[in-house]
Amino acid sequence: MKIKSLLLPVLMLSPVLADDPWLVYEGGEGPGKDRHVVLLSGDEEYRSEEAMPMLGKLLAERHGFKCTVLFAIDPETGEVNPNEQTHIPGIEVVDEADFVILGWRFRELPDGDMKHFVDYVESGKPLLGLRTSTHAFNYTRNTDSPYAKWSFRAKEWPGGFGKQVLGETWVNHHGKHGGESTRGVIEERNAAHPLLRGVEDVWGPSDVYGIRGLPDDAEVLLRGQVLAGMKPDSEPVAGKKNEPMMPLAWVRVRDGGEGRTQKIICSTMGAATDFVHPGLRRFVVNATYWACGLEVPEKLDVSTVGDYQPTDFGFNKFRTGLKPSDLR
Repeated sequence: MKIKSLLLPVLMLSPVLADDPWLVYEGGEGPGKDRHVVLLSGDEEYRSEEAMPMLGKLLAERHGFKCTVLFAIDPETGEVNPNEQTHIPGIEVVDEADFVILGWRFRELPDGDMKHFVDYVESGKPLLGLRTSTHAFNYTRNTDSPYAKWSFRAKEWPGGFGKQVLGETWVNHHGKHGGESTRGVIEERNAAHPLLRGVEDVWGPSDVYGIRGLPDDAEVLLRGQVLAGMKPDSEPVAGKKNEPMMPLAWVRVRDGGEGRTQKIICSTMGAATDFVHPGLRRFVVNATYWACGLEVPEKLDVSTVGDYQPTDFGFNKFRTGLKPSDLR
């Protein structure tokens, strides 16, 4: 009886302790051992809360990286809520990250939380921005914040974080949203870049984003071919929409100041459903190796760990009532 009475509080407490508002995949043996990747989800439309756990598991279990996945969390319920723009528990973990993969849209974090992300970017460490990360921030509540200039329409820092760091901010839907899917076409002049090793079959149902102009230091790796339908074998749209094709993925070696350079990677693909086909998964895994200073093999294992059937994109189409542990 004494043993039972001592164990009972522990057993009751364990689920509470395990119910953190984030996920950690410890990784272990593999090229990524001793490197920490932090994946930041938080967008209202493209289901980054489903894509990031899949990528974290893949990087940890197939390649050895420790991966932490953070979520937009409803502070009252503890549930994942992509519409919650101001609360991402655990953001301080980016202080110890070796690489950050970003999937944010219109976030407005409290200054103390935002400082962790800003300090990471300004440290010169590598960063990958996906899809809506070109417009990751939109300060409408606290316009006096020192970080308001990171907003996508900022005038003080034109184009904000998207333009100044990633290379482009939000412009428009170049392809018809929900009607014209995207094929990623390799930029031949940069085909030998390590991020493109083994990359093929890049297709996703999200549409091509418009790009006004990238900085001179950007190397385009993939271009977005607009397809006249929502299937991988849909034909390209005829006419000027694909003449020329918009940049879809690029890299920058950005001047980080004080003699530092920073590896910046961006792809305007990145909906959870874009990762069903292996091409974009391979691009992200290659990017992780490259950003962390590892040799990128000719063809890495990018198979998902377990079943991956993401929810389609759309506002307010996210799965409700889930906590991070449900997305493991």
